[in-house]
Amino acid sequence: MSPQQPDSRGFYLSIAFVTLLLDQLTKWLVTRQLELGEIHRVLPGVFNFTHLQNRGAAFGLFADSDSSTVQALLIAFSVAALILVLFLLWRGVASAWAGWGLGLILGGALGNLIDRLRAGSVVDFLDFHLGRYHWPAFNLADSAVVLGAVALMIEVLRHRKEA
Repeated sequence: MSPQQPDSRGFYLSIAFVTLLLDQLTKWLVTRQLELGEIHRVLPGVFNFTHLQNRGAAFGLFADSDSSTVQALLIAFSVAALILVLFLLWRGVASAWAGWGLGLILGGALGNLIDRLRAGSVVDFLDFHLGRYHWPAFNLADSAVVLGAVALMIEVLRHRKEA
């Protein structure tokens, strides 16, 4: 699908919409099935479902801050990122890698922004361990943003290689 086709924007926006729906659905299920702080062990010592509320940024950065300024900055940063992604999608993308990446980032960023605006925190529930190492809990929106960033990096590396 070339960037000039009018339906390519719709396709990448639909990726964002499906990502947003899956993110919100999984967060809703977690809040209905697990009490706050509860842990459900899936693979002991490796993977758990949990229910956490993250007031900070990705991977728990600034999570201990109760500052309304930090919350306002996180919301402002999210809105600015969303505007940039929408602009890039609207302008048209050079490849499917870029389109998928922007769609995933848009859906993930919207999912976390909705949580932050609605509750002042983001629902995190995917909890991975490897021996004594513990990755901070995250959610589908975080995963989508990371996968989208990887897709954009692949796009950049592909163009660098061609140049």
